[in-house]
Amino acid sequence: MTEGTSTGPGLDSETEDFAQQVADSVASFLLAVRAIAKENDAGHAIPLLLLELTQVSLTGARLGVQNDFVPREEYQPDVGPEADLERLRLRLAEMLDSVDTYSYVFDPYVPEVVESQLSDDITAIASDLENGLRHYRSGDVDEALWWWQFSYVASWGNLAGTALNALLSVVSHNRLDQDFSLDAEDVAAADEMLEEGEPLPS
Repeated sequence: MTEGTSTGPGLDSETEDFAQQVADSVASFLLAVRAIAKENDAGHAIPLLLLELTQVSLTGARLGVQNDFVPREEYQPDVGPEADLERLRLRLAEMLDSVDTYSYVFDPYVPEVVESQLSDDITAIASDLENGLRHYRSGDVDEALWWWQFSYVASWGNLAGTALNALLSVVSHNRLDQDFSLDAEDVAAADEMLEEGEPLPS
C-alpha cells in the first residue's frame, strides 16, 4: 500500500501537504548539518549526525513507498547553479578525522566491501536533497518530488543507511568498549533529544 498517488497537472491537497512535509524535513537537515559542521566538535557532532540522518531517512522511506512521481517535463528544468558544498565536506572531514573513513557492503545481495568517507557521503546526501529543494522553492513541486524520490532510491537512501551504520558503530564502541573518545554528556544529550523529539538547537 502507498501513502499517496503519483502527481500530475494540478496537485491535490494531500500531495501538496506531503511535499511541504518533505521540504521542511530537507531544509531542517541541511541547516542542521551545516550547524554541526560549523561547531567543529566531533564528540557532539557524531550523535547529532546520527539523529539527523535517522530523521531524514524516515522522510526518504516515506518517499520510497509512494507511487512513482512523474515530472511534467522530460528534462530537468534549470534552477540555477548547485550549492557549493565543498566547504561543508572539508569541515566534516577535518572534524571526523580518524572515524571519517569506514568500510561497508555496497549491495547486500552482491557482497563486496568498499571504503568510503562519512564527509563525502553526508555531503552527497545534502547535494541530492538541496537540488530537490531548489525545484520546490521555485514552485516546481512535481519535479521536486520526482527528484527526491528518484535520488532516494538511486543514491542517497543507500548512502544514508551506510553512514548511519558507521555512526552507530562509533557510538556503540564508545558505549561498550571505549575505543572511541566521545563525550558521554553529548551522547546522553542526543539520546534525550531522540526520546523527547526536541529540535536541534540553533
